[in-house]
Amino acid sequence: MTPKILKVSGKTNPKKLAGAIFLTLKENGGEVTIQAVGAGAVNQAVKGIVIARGMSATLDMDLKIIPGFQNIKILDRDVTAIQLLVRVA
Repeated sequence: MTPKILKVSGKTNPKKLAGAIFLTLKENGGEVTIQAVGAGAVNQAVKGIVIARGMSATLDMDLKIIPGFQNIKILDRDVTAIQLLVRVA
């Protein structure tokens, strides 16, 4: 199965992101990658993960987050994104 990547901006709604994370974890074999560029985007990503963790707790699922860096292209520019791999523990 292709890994699912959710891209987050500083304007991303954390509750909607949490729902997307939760559904993807249930449907995609318990793993999703979140990419964020910039402090605001990382902030929204972390909030979304925290909310998703609360949602997953209702199904006795706990989440494990593995942070890292990923070089990506945005508008023909190379930028470094924060990449958060979220797995069901």
